[in-house]
Amino acid sequence: MADWSPTAYLRYTDERSRPFAELLARVPAAPATVLDLGCGPGHLTALLRDRWPDADVVGLDASPAMVERARAADPDGRYVLGDVRDVAVGRAPAGVPARADLVISNATFQWVPGHRDLLPALADLAGTTFAFSVPGNHDAPSHRLLREVAAREPYAAAVGTVERRAVGDPGEYLDLLARPGRQVDVWETTYTHVLDGDDPVLRWISATGAQPVLHALDAHDATHGTDLRARFDAEYGAALREAYPRRAYGTPLAFRRVFAVATRA
Repeated sequence: MADWSPTAYLRYTDERSRPFAELLARVPAAPATVLDLGCGPGHLTALLRDRWPDADVVGLDASPAMVERARAADPDGRYVLGDVRDVAVGRAPAGVPARADLVISNATFQWVPGHRDLLPALADLAGTTFAFSVPGNHDAPSHRLLREVAAREPYAAAVGTVERRAVGDPGEYLDLLARPGRQVDVWETTYTHVLDGDDPVLRWISATGAQPVLHALDAHDATHGTDLRARFDAEYGAALREAYPRRAYGTPLAFRRVFAVATRA
């Protein structure tokens, strides 16, 4: 997949940041060391440093564009390019601690193949608390329509099968993380974001969940001189407008999130 766009991702900063703030509220103690997995453009890692100014905070992300943006926006922070899977198996890149009091992640694990198998090892890296949130909306109209439209021709030949990046329910994460001597708090929340502007749901998902599809279409257009991306945006956007009708006050988007906080007793 081509790299992420920090600018597009940050378009809805307040809405995307709210689950992270609520996750932080459940962290029970002040950590001395913090590892932020999937730190993106660094705007939330900076919040960690603001909350615990004496802590040693490191952000890690697999996107060169995101790490570059984080370093530029937060020059006092520490941001490392790397893969969560390497951290889980003890091959953390230079600059990433082997253990941290708090290991935290926001909206990242849904992109990591086999993330459920990695969670116990990642939790073991946390000296005190392992905390994460993931989107739980992969059966919402936005994602179902993405798969449906991408499965039509001429898009299917360029995109292939669109993976359903489903995450676990709270109970499943409880089973994966519960251990003697560890307290696990799991829950879910459905936010109703009110988005402004034209085609806001298309703009929202184009910066995140639709990225693999859109990158595949862009690559096909660049190679073959086609206009599949523009045609897809028009067809998918029309379907989204029907599924998420605009109201006088804006366009409501229901967005489910799943949270887990595992703390050593």
